[in-house]
Amino acid sequence: MKEEYSEQQRRWYDKDPVLSQAMRTLEMSDDGTQIKIALNLIKIIIEHNIENEKFEAVEDLISAVNTGQSDSRNGRWYDIDNTLKTAMNMLQNCPEATQHVIAKEMAKMVVTKIKEDEDSLD
Repeated sequence: MKEEYSEQQRRWYDKDPVLSQAMRTLEMSDDGTQIKIALNLIKIIIEHNIENEKFEAVEDLISAVNTGQSDSRNGRWYDIDNTLKTAMNMLQNCPEATQHVIAKEMAKMVVTKIKEDEDSLD
């Protein structure tokens, strides 16, 4: 019973270790990096869903973006910015297999952005 309780308390992205680590890194990133990653995530999610024929019309895309937007929870770290919130809601509503694929891309984007920022400081 204790296992079930702890699993219910986990964040949606903690089920996948790659996604969980990418989200932690993104959370610690500066606002500009978060926005850039969020925009790229939205693009990747849309492209992935078009390839899988989940989005057949503009209405499907709008529905995916709006899913979770009326969510009354606004205390999560990514709820501060609408672009970031939209990207996270879209990611959350993807199937777990799709989340895993996107998590790998997300991790690459975060690492690349951090390296770019470090290089610009030198």
